[in-house]
Amino acid sequence: MINDLQLYIPHPEDGWFYVKMMSDPETMAYNAPWFPPDGCIPAPESEWLEMQKSFIGKEPERFYAFLRRKCDGAFVGDVNFHYNPERNWWDMGIVIYAPERGKGYGKQGLRLLLDRAFKVDGISRLHNDFETTRDAAYHIHKAVGFRETGMFDGIIQLELTREEYLQDSSPKSIKS
Repeated sequence: MINDLQLYIPHPEDGWFYVKMMSDPETMAYNAPWFPPDGCIPAPESEWLEMQKSFIGKEPERFYAFLRRKCDGAFVGDVNFHYNPERNWWDMGIVIYAPERGKGYGKQGLRLLLDRAFKVDGISRLHNDFETTRDAAYHIHKAVGFRETGMFDGIIQLELTREEYLQDSSPKSIKS
C-alpha cells in the first residue's frame, strides 16, 4: 500500500474544509442517529472555532489533524483523539470525506493517527465505538490491530494499546 497521506495540523484559515465535511450529508450520514435527519453538524463554523480552541496544540490530552494527500496537498479527511478520564483511555475518531472514500485513505489515516498517538504522544490506549453496521470502519480498525472489547445495543467497542501496536509494528525476526 502506498502511503500518500500525511497529518496536517490545520490553521484557522483551513476551517473551510472542516465546514465542508461537516455540512456534507454523504460524508456525515453515519452521524444521522445523533444529528437527524442527515448527520450534518449544525453551525459547523462555530464547531470549527471550538475545535481549534479545544484540540489544536493540546497534545497529548487532545489531538486533531486533517489528512492531507502528499501529491497535491488536497485534504481528504480528519482524525482526532481525546482523553476520557472516566475510562482512562483516549477516544478517537476518523472521517474520510465522501468523495475520497474507497481509495484506502481510511486505513492510511488510521495508521498515521496510531503512529502519532503511540509513538509521538505516548498515550497508553485508544478506544473507538460505532454501529455494527459500519463494515468499512470495522474492517480498517481490525486491519491495523484493534480488538473487540464488547458490544452493546448494536454498538461495537474496539481498543488498541500502545504495547499491542508497538509490538505489532516492530520488525519481526526471521527464523531460519
